[in-house]
Amino acid sequence: MPVAVAGAVELAYETHGDPGDPPLLLIAGLGQQLTMWPMPFVHTLAVAGYRVIRFDNRDVGLSTHLGGKLNLSEIAAAMRGGQTPEAPYTLGDMAADAAGLLDHLGIERTHVVGISMGGAIAQELAIHHGLRVRSMACVMATTGAADVGQPNATGNRALFRAPPHERAGAIASMIESAALLASPGHFDERSARHHATMAYDRAFDPEGVGRQLGAIWVSGDRTVRLKEVVAPALVIHGDADPLIDVSGGRAIAVALPAANYVEIHGMAHDLPTAFWPEILGPLLQHLAAA
Repeated sequence: MPVAVAGAVELAYETHGDPGDPPLLLIAGLGQQLTMWPMPFVHTLAVAGYRVIRFDNRDVGLSTHLGGKLNLSEIAAAMRGGQTPEAPYTLGDMAADAAGLLDHLGIERTHVVGISMGGAIAQELAIHHGLRVRSMACVMATTGAADVGQPNATGNRALFRAPPHERAGAIASMIESAALLASPGHFDERSARHHATMAYDRAFDPEGVGRQLGAIWVSGDRTVRLKEVVAPALVIHGDADPLIDVSGGRAIAVALPAANYVEIHGMAHDLPTAFWPEILGPLLQHLAAA
């Protein structure tokens, strides 16, 4: 797999589609490797006329893992006390990684689609590297404001599971988390097992996920800065999301100067194929218009 040097990290990536087509960068969510973007989903975008790029964020997959365990309890306590805690990096640093990948590929401007944490990184990319962003789509993301987009009890159970390190137990734990976050009536255990097994065998680093979570927590509220984003934007969110409440997506759409908002009834924090028409339809319209 090719690797791009982006500042202090190396990013593993793949490209799909005609190299001459307009580029489309996919940014994955918390703890998710590039394989979280299903190949049929990627293929649909490529066939529609886009050079699709998916990559491993730092601390997951085959990209650079920074090492060191982060004390999330201390960060949470500091935030509750009104302090500004530190973490090894921020979402802004992860957006700079993405910009470095574009440099490596010789891409000046790109469409960007981010999911969950990837949606937050897409926002940071549009805020700090706005000339690189041709259009932006945020799926099941939030602004970082404390009063929107918070997980419910089910989302917290999925978020703070401590998976065992041995293979069978880790895979079982990932499947259980996927079930907690699945859209009601759409959990596919066979597919979840396939993706969990592939993710474990490719790279397993729970401490890396903790460092990513720390980056989310310390990066703060983007609401005011989003008002300066000029790229055309699409916001998609499910009204059954237990991990990032739908209020997060609504807040992004309000903050952006010109955003289209699509709310999908019954969708939680996943990408079941049943909802692809409601996701890909607006997304392809958005990309064509941009």
